[in-house]
Amino acid sequence: MKQSLAFIRTNHEMPSIKPLDPNERLIRAGYIHSQNDKFISLLPLGKRVLQKIEKIIREEMNVLTANEVSLPTLNSLQSLDSNERQAYSAELFQLNNRNKDELYLTPSHLEILSLIVKEKITSYKQLPFVLYQIQTKYRDELNINGMFKNREFLTLDVYSFHHTTENLEEFYEKIDQVYSAIFRRLGLPYKKVLADLGSYCGELSHEYVVLSENGEVTIAQSNQSDFAVNFDVAKVTLQTTIPHCEMKELIKEKISDTGVSADDFQTHIDIPADRIIKTNVYQLNGELIVVLYRGDHILNEVKLKNVLNVQSLKLADEKLVSELFGCTTKYVGPIKLPVHVKVIADFGIKSICNGISFGNEEGSYYVNVNPERDFAINEYADLRYIQEGEPSPDGNGIIQFAKGHEVAHIFKLGAAYSEQWNASFLDEQGVSKPILMGTYGFGVSRLFAVAAEMYQDEKGFIWPNSLAPFDVHLITECVDHEEGWLLSEQLYNILLTYQFEVLFDDRQLSIDVKYKDANLIGLPVQVIVGKKASEGIVTVVDRRTGQSYECAKEELIDRLNEFFRVY
Repeated sequence: MKQSLAFIRTNHEMPSIKPLDPNERLIRAGYIHSQNDKFISLLPLGKRVLQKIEKIIREEMNVLTANEVSLPTLNSLQSLDSNERQAYSAELFQLNNRNKDELYLTPSHLEILSLIVKEKITSYKQLPFVLYQIQTKYRDELNINGMFKNREFLTLDVYSFHHTTENLEEFYEKIDQVYSAIFRRLGLPYKKVLADLGSYCGELSHEYVVLSENGEVTIAQSNQSDFAVNFDVAKVTLQTTIPHCEMKELIKEKISDTGVSADDFQTHIDIPADRIIKTNVYQLNGELIVVLYRGDHILNEVKLKNVLNVQSLKLADEKLVSELFGCTTKYVGPIKLPVHVKVIADFGIKSICNGISFGNEEGSYYVNVNPERDFAINEYADLRYIQEGEPSPDGNGIIQFAKGHEVAHIFKLGAAYSEQWNASFLDEQGVSKPILMGTYGFGVSRLFAVAAEMYQDEKGFIWPNSLAPFDVHLITECVDHEEGWLLSEQLYNILLTYQFEVLFDDRQLSIDVKYKDANLIGLPVQVIVGKKASEGIVTVVDRRTGQSYECAKEELIDRLNEFFRVY
């Protein structure tokens, strides 16, 4: 494509807010347009990158003999299961048509596809099979971050349906191989990690995290094995030591500064954090639940939700707390609680000897607090985040943290949803059984953003050939040189004949502007027609390394083929 005809508008004057921010860089280089930092338009360069990602995905999906479908984005709200509606309630885009029918923009097609399968599948002879789609989804996200996280995004959704557990487990391994192959083809460093099921019912879940210091996800991994898990669900296996404790007399004290909270309690009274009992109060189905954990630990609400078997948590209403405990929430402690209030404690509480807690009275606290002697606990559970340096849950080495971007998430659902929606089949003996299912998501537009972050330097992008919108950037250096123009046109046609995708900068602009644009756009290789055009010699520049060499026009195709063979 000739650049004079291409809709590519770069911006070198745009003030930099975050150096090397991929969203900003994509705007500068003319890949996307952002309206109010919330609404993203893919421009021609960006669309070509996304098409390359989709092509790789489809090639790998063909390995699975999967069938591509296209499911409706707009659906009736009445068709949405109550559990699904609750799971997506805050993120669901809802609207009405002219007949006042309630509709929604689909954040997930799991239920829709399950109902289709329920209608079409009756026998084990029709199983297994795999369906997938690449489609735009909509979700009313709270925190927007350009291409990384937006209210409108492109995803790959894969759904598998099986008649035996063994077959489902076999496919779970196959989809892992496919997703891993996609990351390898794109050259992105990634980690497959155990993850939380979140709003899904099911048996097992893994995330695929592209490693990056700027990532929003923390993973906990062993320094001596392949074990890796999402930080939110990493089990704490460190044995809680119950000390030999010479229990001292319980004493109630007053805080001189009533503004002191649990977070600065340690500094105020000069006590080790591991002897402080912190308290959170939650409201569940009209009842209050008190949760206890040590001052040197961080409460993990993902684990707490799993213990309580709920999708969301709600901190207790301040008025209700005041009526029941006689104090504000920040002064609630575990001693002398009403008998009907359930108390759940992290295992770490067991190790406290002569600790400190608030006293259920404004400005008061207890000294020499000991679990079981001074207060009862209904249930102990693993409720805290694992800490770096603690034993790895797999028994090998210690935990180290790493950051990254979650790009894909796979779920082994089993029979959870088919039983809920009565999707069944008849087995070989004619017995009705639930269809076993799996769902596997891949963030296509997010992968674009992650790759943009990974493949850049101070000048612009450095796309690998697997992602680059074009293979070659052909640049005419001498705008007033007739022989240069003739050679450029000749090379352009030759490159197209040999199936190279070429961006030909034929614009009547200064060479400095052309170089800046070429480096910003970041195609793998630049072919520069300069002062030696009359001799049939061009300069070839490797955008990744900056290395360059002169090349006769007759050798160019062979040199480029060699370049892309090893690139």
